[in-house]
Amino acid sequence: MEDPVVFEEDPGTSSRLHPLQRPKFRALLDYARPGDTVHISEMFRLVRGTGHILDVLDVLHRDRLALRIHDGAFSGMDLIARHPRTGELLSTVKFMVQTLAAAGELQRDLQRELTYDGLRAAEAKGNKGGRRPALAGETIADVRTAYLEGRSIAALAREHRVSRGAVRTAVTDLLPEHVADEVAPAPELLVTLDMPGKVADFLRTAELDDAERAALDEGQAVRRGTGYTLRVIAVPAVHRQLLDRCQVLDGVGAIPAQRKARREYENRVSTLRTPA
Repeated sequence: MEDPVVFEEDPGTSSRLHPLQRPKFRALLDYARPGDTVHISEMFRLVRGTGHILDVLDVLHRDRLALRIHDGAFSGMDLIARHPRTGELLSTVKFMVQTLAAAGELQRDLQRELTYDGLRAAEAKGNKGGRRPALAGETIADVRTAYLEGRSIAALAREHRVSRGAVRTAVTDLLPEHVADEVAPAPELLVTLDMPGKVADFLRTAELDDAERAALDEGQAVRRGTGYTLRVIAVPAVHRQLLDRCQVLDGVGAIPAQRKARREYENRVSTLRTPA
């Protein structure tokens, strides 16, 4: 057995980041090969809620990676078990994920409420938590004005005899790279859907963009009786675009078999989660 390869996230990485956007976790996924096992110390050190967990499980399934969680509520569970025919996450697994994730969120909310109650009680007594800021009051206003007038952070730090970090904290909302506090959107993940052969045959003759054409060309044909389905791997947006391309199959004068195939494909596309 080969020695394990360890990927440790920078402690300064924002917990608001979607797990698939965390640099070290992305590096782990890029490094891993089919058949490898991904070890996580505790699930909630990586994710923040049900949606994040399901996104991670989708990627692990797509890349054929096993998962082992060592501590916490999810330890010892097979979270990547899939239905042998549909390839979808088992309903029992999804239920456990949703239940345990909800319990974890409840625990965090209760801890947050208790913390706020403690802080309010301390403030009522005249106590304020945390370290005293290096820059305060009128000095902060002077630093912000000087920064807007073109003074550098390094020069302001030397002038006020504080660290550059203290100056950056005072002018953080004025920095060019500043982005308002918001949760980064989850990247769209590749999704596998079976497209009825009659829909695939029609789309091959339609005018498609490069992404749509590539998804069709790379699809895998699977025989179904006298017909076939095309197993297409693409992001949800491409699946929806392909569905839009074949709207004519449900129009006036459409062949019943094609209409049925298109509606079957529409039902499958409608199950895809809409990006937040």
